[in-house]
Amino acid sequence: MATRSPIQQNPDIRFLGKLLGDVIREHGGTRLFERTEDIRRASISRHRGEDVADLGLDRLDLDETLAFVRGFGLFSMLANLAEDRAAPVAEGASDLKAALRELEADGITRDEVARLLEKALVAPVLTAHPTEVRRKSVLDHRAHIARLMRERDTAIAAGAETGRIEAAIARQIALLWHTRTLRRDRLYVTDEVDNAIDVMGAVFLPVLPALFERWEEALGRTVPGFLRLGSWIGGDRDGNPHVTAASLDYALSRGARLVIGACLEAVHELGAELSISSELAPVDPALEALADASGDTSAHRRDEPFRRALTGIYARLAATYRTLAGAEPPRAPVAERPAYGSPEEFLTDLETISAALEKLEGAGLASGDALSRLIRTVRLFGFHMATLDLRQNSAVHERVVAELLAAAGVEADYAALGEEERIAVLRAELAGARPLRIAWHEYSEETTGELAIIDAVARAHRSYGPASVTQYVVSMATSVSDLLEVLLVLREAGLYRAGDTPECPVMPVPLFETIGDLEAAPAIMERALALPEFAALARARGFQEVMLGYSDSNKDGGYLTSSWHLARASEALAEVFAEAGVTMQLFHGRGGSVGRGGGSAFEAIRGQPRGTVNARIRITEQGEVIAAKYGSRDNAARNLEAMASATLLATLEPERIAPADAARFAAAMEEISASAFAAYRALVYETEGFADLFRQMTPIAEIAGLKIGSRPASRKGGGRIEDLRAIPWVFSWSQARVMLPGWYGVGHALSAFEDKGLLRAMAREWPFFRNALANMEMVLAKSDMGVARRYAQLAEDEALAGRIFPRIEEGWHLAHDTLLEATGQSYLLENSPRLDASIRLRLPYIEPLNLLQVELLRRHRSGEDDPRIAEGIQLSINAIATALRNSG
Repeated sequence: MATRSPIQQNPDIRFLGKLLGDVIREHGGTRLFERTEDIRRASISRHRGEDVADLGLDRLDLDETLAFVRGFGLFSMLANLAEDRAAPVAEGASDLKAALRELEADGITRDEVARLLEKALVAPVLTAHPTEVRRKSVLDHRAHIARLMRERDTAIAAGAETGRIEAAIARQIALLWHTRTLRRDRLYVTDEVDNAIDVMGAVFLPVLPALFERWEEALGRTVPGFLRLGSWIGGDRDGNPHVTAASLDYALSRGARLVIGACLEAVHELGAELSISSELAPVDPALEALADASGDTSAHRRDEPFRRALTGIYARLAATYRTLAGAEPPRAPVAERPAYGSPEEFLTDLETISAALEKLEGAGLASGDALSRLIRTVRLFGFHMATLDLRQNSAVHERVVAELLAAAGVEADYAALGEEERIAVLRAELAGARPLRIAWHEYSEETTGELAIIDAVARAHRSYGPASVTQYVVSMATSVSDLLEVLLVLREAGLYRAGDTPECPVMPVPLFETIGDLEAAPAIMERALALPEFAALARARGFQEVMLGYSDSNKDGGYLTSSWHLARASEALAEVFAEAGVTMQLFHGRGGSVGRGGGSAFEAIRGQPRGTVNARIRITEQGEVIAAKYGSRDNAARNLEAMASATLLATLEPERIAPADAARFAAAMEEISASAFAAYRALVYETEGFADLFRQMTPIAEIAGLKIGSRPASRKGGGRIEDLRAIPWVFSWSQARVMLPGWYGVGHALSAFEDKGLLRAMAREWPFFRNALANMEMVLAKSDMGVARRYAQLAEDEALAGRIFPRIEEGWHLAHDTLLEATGQSYLLENSPRLDASIRLRLPYIEPLNLLQVELLRRHRSGEDDPRIAEGIQLSINAIATALRNSG
């Protein structure tokens, strides 16, 4: 049996940990430092297998408990930072050059890759899903420490003195120690928008143009802007009554302020740089015309056509900034000029400058410079920065359409119609141009709000361009009428226009979320694409998107069944789209935790079923994942490049599994999935009292008080699992170290499957199964049934816990043992030593936090009203989530 090697601790962790210890001793006192150290050493010894009965947690008073939890939480955050530096969270550690080498080895040329990129799209889509527990102030200090650590690296490499830098790092850690960890108030939608804009400005705005510059060098040609940024923040209304038309206006205005502001600065700097005189160089006629129209009459710049042209460009861009951002530009323009009508007009002027530079003799004036970067920036971000999606529940659209039809005298009771009748009514309405909205009619608050959103989108298209809002995601889509209803609502703002070739710049995107929805998805899309008007829209734009929901399908059917049904739905949809002659674009609604589709995006994309990627993919990036993957420019560049590389590989690389093996593996997976589904449903939905145990043994009620998002935790009132959102469901199990959504039912299914040799072959040869087991293995390694048992003891009904928790434990052991058997390992993560070391390093710091949380929960629920107890619970939730990294 293999033995684990000792953990080789990252030197950055040692360095930052020592500085944190010094801060605790200086600012928290010697007593707190010594007690923290005693607990830390005892916990490490216990996790090394030594017999340590008592960690000494009971010697902490309440004030010390709060300070201890903050200290361990800060250590986890600093450890995350150190690990990201040593091995950034690069999904699969692949870059475009590596992908090109792999493809060339398979006989695929760079010309073929370039042709594919002409129609490609890779889009990370930021969402405000509430899994990021840390305040922005804390993240800002973390980012500052990361920058200082890079400065320290440079100094060490140069043999320079590092004392000043290290003192600055210590100061940042001290500031963190004195920074309030918890939010006092719930986030508003505007706060979520502002937080996202900060990430966009600090990371995406500089990183994406730089990536494209590197890719153009690798491919030896211009690369189209296939990697685009998307966002739901300000447009996602599903279950969030706080998102309104004003939210959408605010999100787009803030995006415009960011990107146009950056362009203004770049134009100003170009004006300072391009001091070329007409007395010393010939002037291109197009440039001269641009300069003459600039309104710049300064005698000092009379012989400087580039500067005069840029002065006019700045003036027009400043007017655009006033119009779209609603603020004065950073510098007043020399002359007043009309605003640009579109980003394309701005690009035309920049390309005039670029062409004039290219005509000048001499090398290097027009390539690889600030002007090229600015042109890339405008091509990638336009005037809106990130494309904003709309999202709303299909039930809302049904009510809105029913009210519109009834008020207009078209259909008195739309809700009572069957599906075919609904389709007929909707198609008849969509064939004409007459709007249903009556100016003097008093519509319900819901309908009024939905129409206001659509009006805001129409305004956005006029102001920012049609790329500002292009997708409308329909949650809980279960029928073709769900999609046609969106088109009808869009028509009310003139966004859908009938005709021989109908037009609609906003695409309805069905979101299939539950196991049943995934099974029905191919038939729904086949019916939709058979409708001439819907198919015409899809062919005109070149594709139709379908969104697949990982979170709710997991909560509905368990981890393995969800994963398998997502893969099966993708394949079946690909066949439907191929038959219809329409390109399919999948939008993957993944979360951070494995229970919500998390894990390596590189492996997930590359492991998609053959023929389902088509060089077009969008993926949600949520909560703590945004900070982990895009918290620094280096991390962001690696992760974005990995997404792009994986998309190319998944589209172009040949199938590596023989058809006979693929059929054999799929047949086995059908049986395994059905067995896992039955075991999961039997526990979660068919066991009396399970929902009560879940609420009693996890901190679900206390998580609701964390104020980490603007959206309510449940879709409806009541205590049913069905009504609970997937995020708090997963988050709560993670806090209790059970992590049930990431593994339950799999062990039952694998143990019942008779052909163990086939299981081993699937784990070895089939990317789908290999990735599924790898993600589950990480979850099992982070879970702890001993700690979970302490949480189960919180249950008010001891008999209930005694009846159900042993079944959870049994399921965990089955999952553990069958995974090891299938993968041929003697312990978890034997084949992933780096991840194994990372998790083992964290466990001694997580267990004390769990044990303190259990005790604080016990005291809180027994009626103790000391506010420090509630604060301690929330601090511990924050610290545990930070240590686990992908907890929600």
